[in-house]
Amino acid sequence: MGDNHHHHDIDTMGDRRLGWAIAINMVLTLAQVIGGIVSGSLALIADALHNFSDAAALLIAWAARKISRKPPDYFRTFGYKRAEVIAALINLVTLVILGLYLIYEGLWRIYEPQAIEGWTVVIVAGIALVIDVATAILTYSMSKHSMNIRAAFLHNVSDVLASVGVIGAGSLILLYGWYWTDTALTLLIAGYVLYQAATMLPGTIHILMEGAPEDISIEEVIDAMARVEGVASVHHVHLWQLDEHKNALEAHVVIDDFGRSDIIKTALKTELAQRFSILHSTLEFEVDHCPESANS
Repeated sequence: MGDNHHHHDIDTMGDRRLGWAIAINMVLTLAQVIGGIVSGSLALIADALHNFSDAAALLIAWAARKISRKPPDYFRTFGYKRAEVIAALINLVTLVILGLYLIYEGLWRIYEPQAIEGWTVVIVAGIALVIDVATAILTYSMSKHSMNIRAAFLHNVSDVLASVGVIGAGSLILLYGWYWTDTALTLLIAGYVLYQAATMLPGTIHILMEGAPEDISIEEVIDAMARVEGVASVHHVHLWQLDEHKNALEAHVVIDDFGRSDIIKTALKTELAQRFSILHSTLEFEVDHCPESANS
Protein backbone atom coordinates (compact mmCIF):
# COMPACT_ATOMS: atom_id res chain seq x y z
CA MET A 1 0.00 0.00 0.00
CA GLY A 2 2.83 2.36 0.88
CA ASP A 3 4.60 1.61 -2.42
CA ASN A 4 1.41 2.26 -4.37
CA HIS A 5 0.91 5.56 -2.57
CA HIS A 6 4.52 6.55 -3.29
CA HIS A 7 4.10 5.62 -6.96
CA HIS A 8 0.90 7.69 -7.08
CA ASP A 9 2.74 10.70 -5.63
CA ILE A 10 5.48 10.38 -8.28
CA ASP A 11 2.87 10.16 -11.05
CA THR A 12 1.05 13.21 -9.68
CA MET A 13 4.29 15.19 -9.51
CA GLY A 14 5.13 14.14 -13.07
CA ASP A 15 1.70 15.20 -14.33
CA ARG A 16 2.09 18.56 -12.61
CA ARG A 17 5.50 19.14 -14.22
CA LEU A 18 4.14 18.23 -17.63
CA GLY A 19 1.22 20.59 -17.07
CA TRP A 20 3.55 23.50 -16.35
CA ALA A 21 5.74 22.61 -19.33
CA ILE A 22 2.71 22.52 -21.65
CA ALA A 23 1.36 25.84 -20.37
CA ILE A 24 4.60 27.82 -20.74
CA ASN A 25 5.30 26.31 -24.16
CA MET A 26 1.85 27.27 -25.45
CA VAL A 27 2.37 30.85 -24.23
CA LEU A 28 5.82 30.86 -25.82
CA THR A 29 4.43 29.61 -29.15
CA LEU A 30 1.90 32.44 -29.23
CA ALA A 31 4.61 35.00 -28.40
CA GLN A 32 6.90 33.64 -31.13
CA VAL A 33 4.16 33.71 -33.77
CA ILE A 34 3.31 37.33 -32.90
CA GLY A 35 7.01 38.22 -32.85
CA GLY A 36 7.55 36.51 -36.20
CA ILE A 37 4.64 38.36 -37.83
CA VAL A 38 5.73 41.73 -36.42
CA SER A 39 9.39 41.26 -37.34
CA GLY A 40 8.79 39.46 -40.63
CA SER A 41 11.05 36.59 -39.54
CA LEU A 42 10.07 33.24 -41.03
CA ALA A 43 12.74 31.51 -38.90
CA LEU A 44 11.02 32.79 -35.75
CA ILE A 45 7.67 31.46 -36.98
CA ALA A 46 9.37 28.17 -37.90
CA ASP A 47 10.78 27.95 -34.38
CA ALA A 48 7.31 28.76 -33.03
CA LEU A 49 5.73 25.94 -35.03
CA HIS A 50 8.49 23.57 -33.95
CA ASN A 51 7.91 24.66 -30.37
CA PHE A 52 4.17 24.12 -30.81
CA SER A 53 4.81 20.58 -32.01
CA ASP A 54 6.87 20.01 -28.86
CA ALA A 55 4.11 21.44 -26.68
CA ALA A 56 1.69 19.13 -28.48
CA ALA A 57 4.07 16.22 -27.83
CA LEU A 58 4.07 17.10 -24.12
CA LEU A 59 0.27 17.34 -24.15
CA ILE A 60 0.04 13.96 -25.87
CA ALA A 61 2.48 12.49 -23.34
CA TRP A 62 0.39 13.88 -20.49
CA ALA A 63 -2.89 12.54 -21.94
CA ALA A 64 -1.30 9.18 -22.78
CA ARG A 65 0.02 8.83 -19.21
CA LYS A 66 -3.51 9.39 -17.92
CA ILE A 67 -5.11 6.95 -20.37
CA SER A 68 -2.42 4.27 -19.98
CA ARG A 69 -3.15 3.97 -16.24
CA LYS A 70 -6.67 2.70 -16.93
CA PRO A 71 -6.96 -1.00 -16.09
CA PRO A 72 -7.89 -3.59 -18.75
CA ASP A 73 -11.60 -4.08 -19.38
CA TYR A 74 -13.87 -6.17 -21.60
CA PHE A 75 -13.27 -3.84 -24.55
CA ARG A 76 -9.49 -3.38 -24.08
CA THR A 77 -8.33 -6.68 -22.59
CA PHE A 78 -4.65 -5.74 -22.96
CA GLY A 79 -5.24 -2.37 -21.30
CA TYR A 80 -4.69 1.13 -22.69
CA LYS A 81 -0.89 1.39 -22.87
CA ARG A 82 -0.92 1.50 -26.68
CA ALA A 83 -2.64 4.90 -26.46
CA GLU A 84 0.89 6.35 -26.15
CA VAL A 85 1.92 4.74 -29.45
CA ILE A 86 -1.17 6.05 -31.26
CA ALA A 87 -0.52 9.51 -29.84
CA ALA A 88 3.09 9.34 -31.01
CA LEU A 89 1.94 8.46 -34.55
CA ILE A 90 -0.37 11.48 -34.63
CA ASN A 91 2.42 13.72 -33.41
CA LEU A 92 4.93 12.39 -35.96
CA VAL A 93 2.54 12.80 -38.89
CA THR A 94 1.97 16.38 -37.75
CA LEU A 95 5.75 16.89 -37.70
CA VAL A 96 6.01 15.71 -41.31
CA ILE A 97 3.28 18.13 -42.44
CA LEU A 98 4.94 20.92 -40.48
CA GLY A 99 8.37 20.22 -41.97
CA LEU A 100 7.05 20.20 -45.54
CA TYR A 101 5.16 23.45 -44.93
CA LEU A 102 8.30 25.16 -43.60
CA ILE A 103 10.29 24.04 -46.65
CA TYR A 104 7.58 25.44 -48.93
CA GLU A 105 7.56 28.79 -47.11
CA GLY A 106 11.37 28.92 -46.97
CA LEU A 107 11.75 28.34 -50.72
CA TRP A 108 9.05 30.93 -51.44
CA ARG A 109 11.03 33.50 -49.44
CA ILE A 110 13.99 32.98 -51.79
CA TYR A 111 11.92 34.37 -54.65
CA GLU A 112 10.19 37.03 -52.55
CA PRO A 113 12.66 38.35 -49.91
CA GLN A 114 11.16 40.25 -47.00
CA ALA A 115 12.64 42.85 -44.64
CA ILE A 116 13.18 41.53 -41.11
CA GLU A 117 13.29 43.41 -37.81
CA GLY A 118 16.41 41.93 -36.19
CA TRP A 119 15.91 43.26 -32.65
CA THR A 120 12.44 41.71 -32.36
CA VAL A 121 13.84 38.39 -33.52
CA VAL A 122 16.69 38.47 -30.99
CA ILE A 123 14.49 39.52 -28.04
CA VAL A 124 11.71 36.99 -28.68
CA ALA A 125 14.22 34.19 -29.37
CA GLY A 126 16.08 35.10 -26.16
CA ILE A 127 12.85 34.73 -24.15
CA ALA A 128 12.20 31.44 -25.97
CA LEU A 129 15.66 30.19 -25.03
CA VAL A 130 15.02 30.80 -21.32
CA ILE A 131 11.64 29.02 -21.47
CA ASP A 132 13.06 26.10 -23.50
CA VAL A 133 15.78 25.58 -20.90
CA ALA A 134 13.20 25.73 -18.09
CA THR A 135 11.02 23.16 -19.87
CA ALA A 136 13.99 20.84 -20.38
CA ILE A 137 14.76 21.08 -16.65
CA LEU A 138 11.14 20.21 -15.78
CA THR A 139 11.17 17.07 -17.92
CA TYR A 140 14.79 15.93 -17.42
CA SER A 141 14.32 13.79 -14.32
CA MET A 142 11.18 12.17 -15.77
CA SER A 143 12.99 11.35 -19.01
CA LYS A 144 15.26 8.90 -17.18
CA HIS A 145 12.38 6.47 -16.61
CA SER A 146 10.09 6.95 -19.63
CA MET A 147 10.86 6.62 -23.32
CA ASN A 148 7.81 8.72 -24.11
CA ILE A 149 8.97 11.60 -21.90
CA ARG A 150 12.55 11.14 -23.08
CA ALA A 151 11.41 11.85 -26.64
CA ALA A 152 9.65 15.00 -25.43
CA PHE A 153 12.79 16.03 -23.53
CA LEU A 154 14.90 15.62 -26.67
CA HIS A 155 12.40 17.83 -28.49
CA ASN A 156 13.00 20.47 -25.84
CA VAL A 157 16.75 20.20 -26.28
CA SER A 158 16.30 20.70 -30.03
CA ASP A 159 14.20 23.78 -29.21
CA VAL A 160 17.09 25.18 -27.20
CA LEU A 161 19.40 24.72 -30.19
CA ALA A 162 16.82 26.24 -32.56
CA SER A 163 16.43 29.30 -30.31
CA VAL A 164 20.21 29.75 -30.23
CA GLY A 165 20.18 29.56 -34.03
CA VAL A 166 17.41 32.14 -34.34
CA ILE A 167 19.31 34.50 -32.03
CA GLY A 168 22.37 34.03 -34.23
CA ALA A 169 20.38 34.75 -37.40
CA GLY A 170 18.85 37.87 -35.83
CA SER A 171 22.29 39.07 -34.79
CA LEU A 172 23.68 38.61 -38.32
CA ILE A 173 20.74 40.57 -39.70
CA LEU A 174 21.43 43.40 -37.24
CA LEU A 175 25.20 43.44 -37.85
CA TYR A 176 25.48 42.73 -41.58
CA GLY A 177 21.96 42.80 -43.02
CA TRP A 178 22.20 39.12 -44.01
CA TYR A 179 18.49 38.47 -44.41
CA TRP A 180 19.20 35.19 -46.21
CA THR A 181 20.27 33.64 -42.88
CA ASP A 182 16.61 33.69 -41.78
CA THR A 183 15.59 31.57 -44.78
CA ALA A 184 18.59 29.26 -44.38
CA LEU A 185 17.77 28.66 -40.72
CA THR A 186 14.13 27.98 -41.59
CA LEU A 187 15.20 25.25 -44.01
CA LEU A 188 17.58 23.80 -41.41
CA ILE A 189 14.81 23.65 -38.78
CA ALA A 190 12.47 22.05 -41.34
CA GLY A 191 15.12 19.48 -42.23
CA TYR A 192 15.69 18.63 -38.59
CA VAL A 193 11.93 18.26 -37.95
CA LEU A 194 11.62 15.85 -40.91
CA TYR A 195 14.70 13.95 -39.72
CA GLN A 196 13.14 13.47 -36.27
CA ALA A 197 9.90 12.23 -37.80
CA ALA A 198 11.69 9.89 -40.23
CA THR A 199 13.74 8.43 -37.37
CA MET A 200 10.83 7.71 -35.04
CA LEU A 201 8.00 6.92 -37.47
CA PRO A 202 9.13 3.40 -38.57
CA GLY A 203 9.37 2.18 -34.97
CA THR A 204 5.94 3.58 -34.12
CA ILE A 205 4.31 1.93 -37.13
CA HIS A 206 6.16 -1.31 -36.32
CA ILE A 207 4.49 -1.48 -32.89
CA LEU A 208 1.04 -0.67 -34.29
CA MET A 209 1.52 -3.41 -36.90
CA GLU A 210 2.21 -5.82 -34.02
CA GLY A 211 5.77 -6.38 -35.16
CA ALA A 212 8.28 -8.43 -33.19
CA PRO A 213 10.61 -6.48 -30.85
CA GLU A 214 13.65 -5.40 -32.83
CA ASP A 215 16.04 -6.39 -30.05
CA ILE A 216 14.73 -9.96 -29.81
CA SER A 217 15.46 -12.71 -32.35
CA ILE A 218 12.50 -15.05 -32.77
CA GLU A 219 14.92 -17.84 -33.72
CA GLU A 220 16.72 -17.41 -30.38
CA VAL A 221 13.40 -17.48 -28.54
CA ILE A 222 12.37 -20.74 -30.23
CA ASP A 223 15.79 -22.27 -29.57
CA ALA A 224 15.70 -21.26 -25.88
CA MET A 225 12.21 -22.70 -25.46
CA ALA A 226 13.19 -25.95 -27.19
CA ARG A 227 16.13 -26.38 -24.78
CA VAL A 228 13.82 -26.44 -21.73
CA GLU A 229 13.69 -29.94 -20.24
CA GLY A 230 10.64 -31.86 -21.41
CA VAL A 231 10.08 -29.80 -24.57
CA ALA A 232 10.29 -31.74 -27.83
CA SER A 233 9.69 -28.84 -30.24
CA VAL A 234 8.06 -25.43 -30.61
CA HIS A 235 5.98 -24.14 -33.54
CA HIS A 236 3.30 -21.60 -34.51
CA VAL A 237 5.22 -18.92 -32.60
CA HIS A 238 3.90 -15.34 -32.62
CA LEU A 239 5.91 -12.57 -30.95
CA TRP A 240 4.81 -8.93 -30.84
CA GLN A 241 5.01 -5.69 -28.87
CA LEU A 242 2.00 -4.64 -26.82
CA ASP A 243 3.59 -1.22 -26.38
CA GLU A 244 7.10 0.22 -26.21
CA HIS A 245 7.85 -1.59 -22.94
CA LYS A 246 5.84 -4.85 -22.96
CA ASN A 247 6.27 -7.88 -25.24
CA ALA A 248 3.87 -10.77 -25.75
CA LEU A 249 4.20 -14.29 -27.14
CA GLU A 250 1.97 -17.19 -28.06
CA ALA A 251 3.19 -20.60 -29.20
CA HIS A 252 2.38 -24.29 -29.56
CA VAL A 253 4.73 -26.43 -27.48
CA VAL A 254 5.19 -30.16 -28.10
CA ILE A 255 6.11 -31.99 -24.87
CA ASP A 256 7.07 -35.56 -23.97
CA ASP A 257 4.87 -36.00 -20.91
CA PHE A 258 1.55 -34.19 -20.51
CA GLY A 259 1.59 -34.99 -16.80
CA ARG A 260 4.54 -32.54 -16.40
CA SER A 261 2.86 -29.72 -18.32
CA ASP A 262 2.58 -27.41 -15.30
CA ILE A 263 6.29 -27.79 -14.46
CA ILE A 264 7.30 -27.26 -18.09
CA LYS A 265 5.01 -24.24 -18.40
CA THR A 266 6.57 -22.63 -15.33
CA ALA A 267 10.07 -23.27 -16.67
CA LEU A 268 9.18 -21.84 -20.09
CA LYS A 269 7.60 -18.69 -18.67
CA THR A 270 10.58 -18.15 -16.37
CA GLU A 271 13.00 -18.51 -19.30
CA LEU A 272 10.97 -16.11 -21.46
CA ALA A 273 10.73 -13.51 -18.69
CA GLN A 274 14.34 -13.63 -17.49
CA ARG A 275 16.11 -13.94 -20.83
CA PHE A 276 13.84 -11.99 -23.20
CA SER A 277 11.68 -9.82 -20.87
CA ILE A 278 8.55 -11.45 -22.28
CA LEU A 279 6.15 -11.18 -19.34
CA HIS A 280 2.95 -12.09 -21.20
CA SER A 281 2.95 -15.51 -22.86
CA THR A 282 0.20 -17.92 -23.94
CA LEU A 283 1.34 -21.52 -24.45
CA GLU A 284 -0.68 -24.36 -25.98
CA PHE A 285 0.71 -27.81 -25.20
CA GLU A 286 0.65 -30.84 -27.50
CA VAL A 287 1.83 -34.36 -26.74
CA ASP A 288 4.81 -35.63 -28.75
CA HIS A 289 3.02 -38.74 -30.08
CA CYS A 290 -0.04 -36.76 -31.26
CA PRO A 291 -0.54 -37.20 -35.07
CA GLU A 292 -1.17 -33.46 -35.44
CA SER A 293 2.18 -32.68 -33.88
CA ALA A 294 3.95 -35.10 -36.15
CA ASN A 295 2.50 -33.43 -39.22
CA SER A 296 3.26 -29.87 -38.02
